[in-house]
Amino acid sequence: MTADSVWITGIGACSALGPDAASFADALAQGRSGIALQPGDPARGVPPFAAAAVTLPLGQDMPPAQRNLHDRHSLMALHAAHEAWTQSGLPAASPVPERSAVAWGTGLGGSNALQQSYGEHLTKETPRIHPYTVVRVMSNSAASHLAMKYGLKASMLAISNACASSAQAIGEALMLLRHGRADMALVGGSEAMLNPGSVAAWQAMGVMAPPDPDDPPRSCRPFDDGRRGLVLGEGAAALVLETASHARARGASALAVLAGYGHSVDAVHLSRPDADGQERALRAALADAGIEPARVGYVNAHGTATDVGDAVEAESLARVFGVRGVPVSATKALHGHLIGAGGALELVACVQALQRRALPPNAHVRDSTLEAQVDLIRASRAFDPAQAMVSNSFAFGGSNVSLVIHAG
Repeated sequence: MTADSVWITGIGACSALGPDAASFADALAQGRSGIALQPGDPARGVPPFAAAAVTLPLGQDMPPAQRNLHDRHSLMALHAAHEAWTQSGLPAASPVPERSAVAWGTGLGGSNALQQSYGEHLTKETPRIHPYTVVRVMSNSAASHLAMKYGLKASMLAISNACASSAQAIGEALMLLRHGRADMALVGGSEAMLNPGSVAAWQAMGVMAPPDPDDPPRSCRPFDDGRRGLVLGEGAAALVLETASHARARGASALAVLAGYGHSVDAVHLSRPDADGQERALRAALADAGIEPARVGYVNAHGTATDVGDAVEAESLARVFGVRGVPVSATKALHGHLIGAGGALELVACVQALQRRALPPNAHVRDSTLEAQVDLIRASRAFDPAQAMVSNSFAFGGSNVSLVIHAG
């Protein structure tokens, strides 16, 4: 096992808040929402809904035949990864391919490609399935494209663990580097499920917030007493992880240190969260990082804006950090819930907050009884770089992941 710390040397983002990590962080600081009213698909019984959609053109630099191999979420993955890789200062392809890994998370993977193929099969006079459907739909498609583009030959981890997918991918990559299986890893997640089939399924489950009739961008209200459910988002986020010795040898610097990873399983219910499981993940992450709860100066909450979910998370945070013991915000209010990619995007938000020494506010909170338990950030606050940050990702199926970062 290596004694090296693990550095984050590059970050990238593609979201409804903008085409890169800087515009994403700017929007969080300003409280600018990327959520808008989407038209739905009345012909398929999908009413209008609120969601955070990416409007950036994707794959425009590819020949059509090459672009045809990608689902939408894979194109987003390539976009975010390019920014992270470029910021890290690495050459076009890894200089040490056999020591370079990829770890990527997604919830539904190529659901858009699946929707397209089913649609073509059912509606065309001559039924036809797109010949690349399988390779566009498979959950490791984005990871495979990234491995080929950057020459990442040490290991491929493709994690599909619902809303904890990309956070777990990041944590497992941390373990790879610590155990000497690789010197660097491209990590993150991507998700694109704003298609009629998946949206209808989420609506049927009864967890999606109806569009705010007066102000659709405010439809997602984590920790607010008026919260009515989650709002779906799409996008991708990427980070470059390196052992400190590898980064130093090539003259790179740390944006942050990825210091701790905690993972637990509720084993209680498919969709109902459990405070005991969340508490175990939080305490495991802090123990892994070797820090006490008092040293944490910010938590990016999972905060989906479901009635039960926010209440259970408030309880687990109060157990670990004490009542109102740590500043908390849930950035999903602005970028929506990216499901499998959410953990990676929210870790990028933490890295940006650490770099800027300013914490993003919890948008759209009017009244909150949960504020008696957690210290909700109502306006941007300064951050002490001597403190650490935690990012929570809690998933359907009962999987809980907490990640800890601090300054290098």
